[in-house]
Amino acid sequence: MTSGNVRPGLAELTRKFGKERADGVMLESRLAREDLGRLIREEKIDCDYAMTGRFTGANTPAAYEKQSREADKLRSQFGIQARAVPRAEQREYFGTDAFFGGLLRDDIGGLHPAKFVLGLLDAALKAGVTVHGETAVLGQAQDGDKFAVRTARGTVQARSVIMATNGYTDGVDPWLRRRMVPVRSRVIVTAPISDNLMRQLMPRGVMGGDTRRLHTYFRPTPDGTRILIVGRDSAVSGEGDGTKETLRSTLVQMFPELSDVELTHNWYGYIAMHRDMIPRIFTRKGAGYAVGYCGSGVVWAPWAGRKAALQVLNSDDGRSALDLRPPPFVPNLNGTPWFLPGVFAWMRIRDRLDEIGR
Repeated sequence: MTSGNVRPGLAELTRKFGKERADGVMLESRLAREDLGRLIREEKIDCDYAMTGRFTGANTPAAYEKQSREADKLRSQFGIQARAVPRAEQREYFGTDAFFGGLLRDDIGGLHPAKFVLGLLDAALKAGVTVHGETAVLGQAQDGDKFAVRTARGTVQARSVIMATNGYTDGVDPWLRRRMVPVRSRVIVTAPISDNLMRQLMPRGVMGGDTRRLHTYFRPTPDGTRILIVGRDSAVSGEGDGTKETLRSTLVQMFPELSDVELTHNWYGYIAMHRDMIPRIFTRKGAGYAVGYCGSGVVWAPWAGRKAALQVLNSDDGRSALDLRPPPFVPNLNGTPWFLPGVFAWMRIRDRLDEIGR
């Protein structure tokens, strides 16, 4: 999904960073979404990009009231087309009664991420970039006015280095590893569903989500024949099949018509969370960093990567509201987020209490 979300709300952003910075981050999220569309068009990347809109279902009446206020702010302060959809109208977007209305945003769509990555690679190669695949970086250090980057195929001398490893940060940068929490994002996909049922469940083909702390995302596949649903996986080792079944249960709660549907695909990849939950660009010991997208990297990573590159080139266009201090240290973190099962269990309990209290 091309959401470019910022996890903290506007009020929390303002409290932590001040109004000017908070407004700048929110505005930049809009610019980053627009820039993603520009990039896809200009490079002619065939990645099933479509501005479908996104409907976020409210899991409680209180969540819907909060969404109504958010829609007003998005329109009035940032020029973003958003509106609260009451429960009586939500079946225009998703064929379910599981929500208490929701927030509709027209500025969000979807794409096929693997095709997008391949399109970026092709564009880089056409621009004359030399790409060395299957080449692990083993370490880097400053060497005079340059960097010595040690790789599995030898050492490279570089004038500039940008660290952009995000959820796949490993021991090559222990300092960053103690600040980025790798979290599994689990995806399951249904077998093909009949045209009639798909039109009933997802009549407009919009992206979807909910307001729980342990929220899920869902969407039709680009060809409109299956449903894909994504959620956070608390497993830190093994295959984590428990999350697969939890996602299946969530899917059936929304759409009881899918109780007997088979699943054909199940996989996970890593996103990067951190304590401030805001994407950021910064410099440390001469190296640039662009990291911390907290699950919204489809929009933020191309934007932050471009800004970081422009900063290397000393261009004024590299200035960004994401130019922030490095993310805070996470105690006792050294690659394996051992604490996630407990954190997710607590979030699950709080979600359940909210639903009981509604």
